Amino acid sequence: MITVKSTINASINKVWDFWTLPEHITKWSFASPDWHTPYAENDVTEGGKFKSTMAAKDGSMSFDFEGEYTSVKPNEALEYVMADGRKVEITFKETPNGIEVIESFDPETQNSEEMQRGGWQAILDNFKNYVEAN
Repeated sequence: MITVKSTINASINKVWDFWTLPEHITKWSFASPDWHTPYAENDVTEGGKFKSTMAAKDGSMSFDFEGEYTSVKPNEALEYVMADGRKVEITFKETPNGIEVIESFDPETQNSEEMQRGGWQAILDNFKNYVEAN
C-alpha cells in the first residue's frame, strides 16, 4: 500500500465533517488548481456508496471516483473498496498538533507509485488548506 498523511489544525468533528459531507468534498477533492470536483455524493455507512466526479476545468477530461465503505468508525477511521477493487484505509488521529489524517491505498498499475503518492498527497494537502481556511 501507498501511504500519505497530513496534520490538520482543527477539531476532529470539523475534520470528519469536511472529509465526509458532499458540500465540502466538492471544495477540496482535486489534485491541482486546473481541476475541480463538480459533483459528490456520500453515504458514510458500512455498505454505503460514494461517488465524486473529478474534472478538468477546461472540460477536456473527467472521471468518477467511486466505491463502497467496508468499515466506518466516526471520527476515527474509514475503509472502502474503490470501483476497481483497490482498498483504501483512512485514520483520523488526535495529536497535540491537530488531527493526523493517514491515508493508505492499493496502487494501480498505470502510473508509477511516486506519481500516485504525489497525486493523493496533493489532494490531502488541498483538504488541509480548505479545512484550516474555513
